[in-house]
Amino acid sequence: MKILVVCQYYYPEPFRISDICESLVKKGHDVTVLTGLPNYPEGRVPDEYRKGKKRQEVIDGVKVLRSFEIGRGNNNFKLFLNYFSFLVSGSLKALLTKEKFDVVLVNQLSPVIMGIPAIVYKRKHKKKVLLYCLDLWPASLAAGGISESSFVYKLFMKLSKWIYNSVDSIAVTSIMFKEYFNGPLGIIEKDIEYLPQYAEDLFIESVEVPKNGKYNFVFAGNIGDMQSVKTIVQAAYELRERTDMIFHIVGDGSMLEECKELSNQLKLINIIFYGRKPVSEMPQFYGLADAMLLTLKNDKTISYTLPGKVQSYMAARKPIIAAINGEANRVIEEANCGFCCDAENYKELANLIVRFCDSDNKEKMAKNSYDYYIKNYNKEKFMSVLENTLINLEG
Repeated sequence: MKILVVCQYYYPEPFRISDICESLVKKGHDVTVLTGLPNYPEGRVPDEYRKGKKRQEVIDGVKVLRSFEIGRGNNNFKLFLNYFSFLVSGSLKALLTKEKFDVVLVNQLSPVIMGIPAIVYKRKHKKKVLLYCLDLWPASLAAGGISESSFVYKLFMKLSKWIYNSVDSIAVTSIMFKEYFNGPLGIIEKDIEYLPQYAEDLFIESVEVPKNGKYNFVFAGNIGDMQSVKTIVQAAYELRERTDMIFHIVGDGSMLEECKELSNQLKLINIIFYGRKPVSEMPQFYGLADAMLLTLKNDKTISYTLPGKVQSYMAARKPIIAAINGEANRVIEEANCGFCCDAENYKELANLIVRFCDSDNKEKMAKNSYDYYIKNYNKEKFMSVLENTLINLEG
């Protein structure tokens, strides 16, 4: 098949879509990605992509077409310009392209309007579109503090319904996403398939890291408002007298500096911030961890989400200690691979960390984590379902 993939983010930005596209190429498909200019999470487009440079690339067999995009910056106005610039430039590129593809795949993160270029291509060339929904809209706006009674929310409710209704098939990363589609969005006639994410192969490889004689707890990923990493900082404060524990925060995002400042104010010496690291270095941090940490904001719509790091944590054979509601809480409990408490409950998170250290079942939790991953989230299963779905759409 000749597949057009539409996603605002692509390598060198740290998203799984790059691995998905490369895997489709390895299966013999011709894959072209329509994307923007890399600027996530730093907010600035690198010099090598400015002034019209590197608008077409071939990366590991994947053809990459880059549309003009304004860097997301560090404020809401720049973020709006970032979203809008890709919408316009991506739609123009989709409209003007003469190349014929058999099917279109949208890897839909935030914002949902990144799906519009795919709809433009669909209507011009009469091809079908599969939308893979990783972020719910407009629920993501509400989770970010936008009132449901506001003009912006109501506008994006209409846009979201139009986009989701305009595609031919939808796949979702969380079972609870179906409730949102059938409920608030009122999309009940369209077939919605459950397609949970997988972890890249490098996370499955066991990495031995010299221990420091302490219990090591690692959080890895984006550090934004929704991730509520400050819950970990507050739990570290509760455990400040435990000299046998250390917390490692690996990642970048809009709330990183605030978390660092909170740590400094609390005079914590049991927490280390590493900033963003290349994906290739992440197995070293995973290898260090006795358990991985998972936190999300206490918000109903966010609780629908199953963060992709859950699969990475499980693939790496790590127990998970989480302050989280909804789908992720359900999965961890079902897998029996760690401990969970309510989102943002830092005192109970601290208690769970102590409980973990005192537990005799650490190896059992680690084994359960990996076993659950292999049964439910392995890459081969994901790629098979995705490929068959695209083939059926083509036909």
